[in-house]
Amino acid sequence: MPLKKGSSQKTISRNIGELVGTYKEKGRIGTSKPKSKGAAVKQAAAIAYAKAGKSRKMSDGGGVRVVKKKDGNRPVKIY
Repeated sequence: MPLKKGSSQKTISRNIGELVGTYKEKGRIGTSKPKSKGAAVKQAAAIAYAKAGKSRKMSDGGGVRVVKKKDGNRPVKIY
């Protein structure tokens, strides 16, 4: 079944569940073969967040902070 469109956490979770389910049935996610279930879950999460147009870093509550230097040079990104 194709992945659902949308960027809500509920939609993303369902897409991850669907991808992991196909891994359990067929041993593949798309054309790739993750070696373990953990790798499959990580890959499924990456695919689901990409489909939603979000980054996985934002899902953890993290993200990029931009901090200005005191000397006025270009901003620095802190992850």
